[in-house]
Amino acid sequence: MVNVKERLRRNEVTHGSWVTLGHSSIAEIMAKSGFDWLTVDMEHSAITLHQAQQLIQVIELCGVLPLVRVGENNPNLIKRVMDAGSHGVIVPMVNTKEDAKRAVDAVKYPPMGKRGIGLARAQGYGFEFDRYREWVNRESIVIAQIEHIEAIKNLEEILSINGVDGSIIGPYDLSGSMGMPGEFENPEVQKIITHYENVCRKMKKPMGFHIVQPDNEKALHYIKRGYVFLAVGVDTLYLGSKCREVIGGLRN
Repeated sequence: MVNVKERLRRNEVTHGSWVTLGHSSIAEIMAKSGFDWLTVDMEHSAITLHQAQQLIQVIELCGVLPLVRVGENNPNLIKRVMDAGSHGVIVPMVNTKEDAKRAVDAVKYPPMGKRGIGLARAQGYGFEFDRYREWVNRESIVIAQIEHIEAIKNLEEILSINGVDGSIIGPYDLSGSMGMPGEFENPEVQKIITHYENVCRKMKKPMGFHIVQPDNEKALHYIKRGYVFLAVGVDTLYLGSKCREVIGGLRN
């Protein structure tokens, strides 16, 4: 398994993607395709906690790092997906340093955080708590999703919170918070993204971006701009894009 946390520390590129369909075969197919990490999306999908644990198990058993994008910055939601075995979380709408601290507190045990202690899959069902306790505060991953203009204004404070390993731009919501949903090439949106890049470089923090449409050229564009935590595509778009490509070719 690629040590994604160490690569984030060294500002080295990792490639991941989004799983929104709650079937283990989807996760297995994607995990065996060469991604470094996969995120189970529990914000914009119908995936339940039970399904999420199954997906986490499959991703992990395939030697790929499993993350979960939780539905909100809620300590109970974060605690439960971590107990299910996720190696970390991507937390939406982190707009202030208080939001960032709240996310870290929900992942880490005291004294670093405030997470409640249970004995579930992550803790070896009660047989590996000591090992997990040492691992979680050292190796678990917290990614702040930067998807609102308020987050851009507070970016330095957000990235300064101990335990935040990196951030990732949510392009649709970020542009939407500016009243320009989906207008990624709008000069005002590009100006904000450039500001994000400048702050990350100044603070020597890894930059992340979700390229929603599976597109190699766009991915390479962002890598050249210095992005290292790179999500490329979504399971549904990989499936639908290939279907449309083949059927379109046949009909033409």
